[in-house]
Amino acid sequence: MLHLALAFGLIIFSLTATAAPRVVTTILPLHSLAAGVMEGVAQPELLLPPGASPHHYALLPSDARQLSEADVIIWIGGELEHFLQKSLQSLANKAVLLEVSTLPQLDILQTSENHHGHGSETLDPHLWLDPTNASHIVKAISQLLSELDPSNAQIYRDNADQRMAQLQALDQELRSMLLPIRTQPFLVFHDAYRYLERRYGLTNAGALTFNLDRPPGGRTISRARAKVAEHGIRCIFREPQFEPRLAEAVARGSEVRIGVLDPIGADLPPGPEAYAELLRAIANSLVSCLSA
Repeated sequence: MLHLALAFGLIIFSLTATAAPRVVTTILPLHSLAAGVMEGVAQPELLLPPGASPHHYALLPSDARQLSEADVIIWIGGELEHFLQKSLQSLANKAVLLEVSTLPQLDILQTSENHHGHGSETLDPHLWLDPTNASHIVKAISQLLSELDPSNAQIYRDNADQRMAQLQALDQELRSMLLPIRTQPFLVFHDAYRYLERRYGLTNAGALTFNLDRPPGGRTISRARAKVAEHGIRCIFREPQFEPRLAEAVARGSEVRIGVLDPIGADLPPGPEAYAELLRAIANSLVSCLSA
């Protein structure tokens, strides 16, 4: 998909563009990585507004216009931005598509899904929560923009080198921060943190919900309460994009604390530094809840 779109996009782009490519990204972490590469040339656009979940988003007319005017669209892929799959074919036929989950350098995790009693393996799309994956994404954005916009290629490459060095430093910083709480078990709202858990050896004891489209029932709450007692869990983490009631129901009557983890940075201002701020906020939240 990327290669076909890339070849097609390069032809269109070379015929029509003199300015820097108009880049649209779907979620804040991708926007931040692209903004770091494009610094000093132009700013990418962010499709999803702050606080919106890619799992439940519906395109607005202004979004459709943004997509149809884009030269480059950077997204994770159909496993995360379901709402985009059909729209990209109809609205973004002149854009180069960078589908991040298809990049061969990324270390991708599979996740098990259960539909009507049948299990299936699918790609876990929360891949940006590992800084090594983020570094590969930065490199891919830089290579693509350098091909589309050769006059600014050196800036893109220099920016990418600088951002990749910063990501390496961030990785070390997070490792030191999270080391003391590695063995402390916790529960999350939904299973979005496996890349972070694998990278830093964290002990996730499970997720409260496996289907974001269906509100969990009483059985889910009792199972989670049993898990809290069995594993001596100190913290349940909810997410700001979803109702807090489930975490509150599980924690009721126990000593367990409720923390907040936000995988996409609902409250962060967009920009080149947002990615590092997002991961630091997740690490701080884990540390403050689990070490108290």
